[in-house]
Amino acid sequence: MTQTGDLQFESTELSSGFLLWQVTMAWQRSIKKELDKLDITYTQFVLLTTLDSLLLQTNIVSQIDIANHSYTDRMMVSKVLRTLEEKKMIQRKDHPTDTRAKIINLSPFGKESLEKAIIVVKEVDNAFFSVLGPYKGVLDLNMKSLWENTME
Repeated sequence: MTQTGDLQFESTELSSGFLLWQVTMAWQRSIKKELDKLDITYTQFVLLTTLDSLLLQTNIVSQIDIANHSYTDRMMVSKVLRTLEEKKMIQRKDHPTDTRAKIINLSPFGKESLEKAIIVVKEVDNAFFSVLGPYKGVLDLNMKSLWENTME
């Protein structure tokens, strides 16, 4: 038994937070190993996917749109988009009505890279979570519930 003040765990393995942390790190290692081959991080992948999804709805997508739609920090999005621009995966143009904003578009190279990354991420997710068998759907529902109940 682990005991510190009022905190008690029969073992560290019984802490939901510890288990989530360990599983998250294992999944991140798996995803990173494969996305490194495409010279893309998971964060870059998420923002590219978000941009691609938004571009299906409108041809004017701003950095703030990407941050809001992906539930991520605006400053972090700004830094990641700069990196993606340096990698020639996105293009920025002046916004037609907001002089402070830029329109973000996927470059042809960015679209091609994203298509490859989507396949890789699906394969990694399928392999990683396959151990759950028919219970994967239950995990997904529980994670979605946790996420929705912790959103600000």
